[in-house]
Amino acid sequence: MNKLRIKGGIPLKGEISISGAKNAALPIMAATLLTDAPVTLSNIPHLNDITTLLNLLGKLGAEFTFNEKSHIQINTQLIKDFTAPYEMVKTMRASILVLGPLLARYGKAKVSLPGGCAIGARPVDLHINAMRALGADITIENGYIYAKSHGRLKGAVVVFDVVTVTGTENLLMAASLAEGTTMIKNAAREPEIVNLADFLNTLGANIQGAGTDTIIIEGVKTLHGGNFHVLSDRIEAGTYLTAAACTRGEITIKNISPNILESVLLKLSETGAEMTTGKDWIQLNMHGNRPKAVDVKTAPYPAFPTDMQAQFMALNTIAEGTSTITETIFENRFMHALELQRMGANIRLEGNTAVCTGVEKLFGAPVMATDLRASASLVLAGLAAEGETLIERIYHIDRGYECIEEKCRSLGAKIDRVSEQDTL
Repeated sequence: MNKLRIKGGIPLKGEISISGAKNAALPIMAATLLTDAPVTLSNIPHLNDITTLLNLLGKLGAEFTFNEKSHIQINTQLIKDFTAPYEMVKTMRASILVLGPLLARYGKAKVSLPGGCAIGARPVDLHINAMRALGADITIENGYIYAKSHGRLKGAVVVFDVVTVTGTENLLMAASLAEGTTMIKNAAREPEIVNLADFLNTLGANIQGAGTDTIIIEGVKTLHGGNFHVLSDRIEAGTYLTAAACTRGEITIKNISPNILESVLLKLSETGAEMTTGKDWIQLNMHGNRPKAVDVKTAPYPAFPTDMQAQFMALNTIAEGTSTITETIFENRFMHALELQRMGANIRLEGNTAVCTGVEKLFGAPVMATDLRASASLVLAGLAAEGETLIERIYHIDRGYECIEEKCRSLGAKIDRVSEQDTL
């Protein structure tokens, strides 16, 4: 099994281009199930999660043409299977996004519950209740969601109990082909939601209000094909900016709008970073200074994103001062704290809050990634640490970061992907 080997202590300097957003590409790819005409998508990142969803769509009967790097044409005209099996869904919870499109276009779907999911306690029940509100019959048997509709789905008013990104996306897709008007209240406001709505509107949908907490969808009978450019990845952008802050470096990132990163840029400014922005680029310069500690509290967009929490914990471990990080979105999302402690971090956990007292330097150590964003925090810590860091289970990072070692090397980092034998 491969590992990442990092020899840290080098300030990151240079320029990189940000890849397409996984969290925008996945629902948009699922939404191609709503039309029988070819759709061409550009700015698609090369990631394991993208491959997983392509494999799922292929199993359902979709055909693909890879025109060039980051361009994929998807044709779902010959869909013949309506089952998303556990073997595929267990590796990526976003696979549940095929539920709404299959139900809306074909009137039936069989989708495995995501691994480890308990109905009622986890957000998957929000998807199910939303589909029922549109008139679907849904049962849960043997770990699968069985969904049917009698004719077209019917528009309805749906109020989410809690803000849910994938729940909003699933309902948005299903309602696009429903009969009548659907109103989503307490909708997620993320830029990826706006990107999905823009995509559906490109194909002939009638959606208004995306980006606010109330979205109105006038259902149409059919959608047509089209071309669409996927949003760039704000979390990847935030990760590299934070990496430069951790290493006291200077970085320019391109192919990204600063408007979708405002909460992160504000926090980076608080660390003492000099921030400069343009229409599609962001520059951060630490001028060789140690970052100052910043308090962080995660919340739904446009507040500080939970997907940047781990990266800022890595920054706070070597920052000047003491900080608190409060996680309000997910339970048990501090597993990276124990690994950072192995590198000399001073972190105290108090429920859903982590108290970080910055140390002058971290020290390289063997560590293990536990999830996607946790793995990013370990990369950042390794880049800032003195000595060598070996990160295991890097398949987590390949789910969400395209060519991370190549991009880091282009900024001057000493980082390599090595095999088990190379580290013995």
